Amino acid sequence: MDQPAFQEVSQNSPQAIPTQMRRIEGREWWLWGFAVAVTLALTLGIISFTFPWLNRETDVAYWFDLREWVRGLAALVLLFDFYAVYQHMQLHRIRRQLAERDQLFHLISENAADMIALVDSDGRRLYNSPSYQKVLGYSNEDLNSTSAFEQIHPDDRPRVEQAAKKARLTGQGERMEYRVLHKDGTWRTLESTASPILNAKGQTDKLVIVNRDITERKRAEEMLAHNAFHDGLTNLPNRALFLDRLQHALTLSKRHPNYKFAILLIDVDEFKIINDSLGHKAGDELLIQLAQRLTCSVRQADLVSRPRTSGVPDRPLHDNTLARLGGDEFTILLDDVRDPIEAVRVAERMQAELAVPFVVNGQKIVISVSIGIAASTSPHTQAEDLLRDADIAMYRAKRAGKGRCEVSDPAMHASAVKRLSLETDLRKALDQGEFRVYYQPIVSLQTGMFTGFEALTRWQRPEGVLSPMDFIGVAEETGLIIPMNRQLLREACQHLRSWQSEFPSTPPLTMSVNITSKEFAQPDLASEIRKCLEQTGIDPSCLQVEIIETIAMGDAEKSGQVLAQLKALGVRLSIDDFGTGYSSLGRLRRIPVDTLKIDRAFISNMERDPENREIVRAIIVLAHNLGLKVVAEGTETEEQVSLLKQFNCEMAQGYFFSRPIDDQAMLKLLASNRNARAASVGG
Repeated sequence: MDQPAFQEVSQNSPQAIPTQMRRIEGREWWLWGFAVAVTLALTLGIISFTFPWLNRETDVAYWFDLREWVRGLAALVLLFDFYAVYQHMQLHRIRRQLAERDQLFHLISENAADMIALVDSDGRRLYNSPSYQKVLGYSNEDLNSTSAFEQIHPDDRPRVEQAAKKARLTGQGERMEYRVLHKDGTWRTLESTASPILNAKGQTDKLVIVNRDITERKRAEEMLAHNAFHDGLTNLPNRALFLDRLQHALTLSKRHPNYKFAILLIDVDEFKIINDSLGHKAGDELLIQLAQRLTCSVRQADLVSRPRTSGVPDRPLHDNTLARLGGDEFTILLDDVRDPIEAVRVAERMQAELAVPFVVNGQKIVISVSIGIAASTSPHTQAEDLLRDADIAMYRAKRAGKGRCEVSDPAMHASAVKRLSLETDLRKALDQGEFRVYYQPIVSLQTGMFTGFEALTRWQRPEGVLSPMDFIGVAEETGLIIPMNRQLLREACQHLRSWQSEFPSTPPLTMSVNITSKEFAQPDLASEIRKCLEQTGIDPSCLQVEIIETIAMGDAEKSGQVLAQLKALGVRLSIDDFGTGYSSLGRLRRIPVDTLKIDRAFISNMERDPENREIVRAIIVLAHNLGLKVVAEGTETEEQVSLLKQFNCEMAQGYFFSRPIDDQAMLKLLASNRNARAASVGG
């Protein structure tokens, strides 16, 4: 009758052991309770025969002789005793088996390579096998003083805690992988399985966790995955990985037109001759050095092609990707390229860097490379097609004489060449002093007198004078705007000093100069302006520094610091092109500006457009309420001047008064303005 129960108790699962123990304890209580009950019943039965009131005459007819009853009862007691002894032996045997199994479990856990832990519902460690010290270096004391989650990598901890919670709630554990900190500070990867242990109410209050160190296996898997997508010689991404990233970038550019990129395909000229003459081993060494030099060059390319695009989801996490397609061909994916000239600039710099001799086996080797460029503006939708365009452009570069770079799209190539030529000419013009300062007067609308000037740059070329619209954008992008504007500031201050001496006035004439975003970002901006003021002897209050609205209202902390430095010099600050940006009125109140210049777009349509007229009036009222003066730019008609006077605008500039002119013409205009004023006063 006990064999099935014994078989049930002898199940091997760890979860069954507490249940088995509870059943054994229950059977013991039942056995001893039953034994006591039977013993008491038999004892009372035997004793009852000794009471005289039970021995009546009538009892003889119904009962056996007392001796027979005693024998029968004694036999029953004896049988029950045998049964009780048998049950006790069974229970003892089960207990011994459980003890042996428990001893076996401890023996296995003490010697197992896997780490075995028992934790309670709060994550406290109740048992840790010795393999923890062998695998992770922690002693029992180290582990018992910390939570079971403390050594888990912070990025993996929420996932592990969630899995433990799920195991406690559902009673089902799951296999998972996570990183654990070794005592030596390195990270190990564990494969873990949690098994719940139920209490008397069937609830999970403990977890048995078996951990296996799979760090080496993971490294091997990662190495296999790495080798599948990387070149064995140079360890660069291979063709498969490059095409995958290129396809992702191409798909992204089709969804987001503001995201653009370019690819460069680089091929070593006459590499076969090098390979044949020096041997394949030397050729491989050259390719390794070439890959290393290209890697460094690509990192520097971030200065030219750096992330600028915002609001593009799923944008590549990498910036520029260098890969080896095979043989002596390398490719580069330049991320977020705004203009083809940027790719051409990167290509030419790489050609210059690769022209530096390589040293292979003690021998100097000079190489040249041909580069083909393809851009995302191509209509292609497949990465292979775009790569083929770059390949065609590269072979065109080889046919043109090698050591060159070509762009796949002829129109794009012409644009890039034109842009590159303009950059070169700008640098030459700066060295040769071809930039001229032109001046446009700023006029008081109340008196008609000149109050100051705005200094503007013009490029004096052999074929004529170029407007800033033709070159300022390129100068800004290349950084040439900084030396250009410093030259302009110095010359403008010198002319102002001369004009103040020749045409004294109260207040004295002023000079306005524009500060671009590139200049505004320079840490030495204030010191350069101070140096110029000291060298020319100009009173700082006579210099008006104009900053466009988007710069002044941009990064509050950064712009505030720069504006405070400029204000500390004593110069006056003006916000240029006001009304076209994103001004915050609260911010405008806090920045230390003196003047607002209304953008010409509002002034030019003021007499015909009532809305523009109201905007101009509102800006003037706002400025006056903030204690600021107003200059209206682009004033061209008498009607505009009349309206501005009605709105109490203090100053204006524009073609109505004078076009931008050089210093000699301005000298004559100043004299004319003074004479006209004198005549009006005399009359």
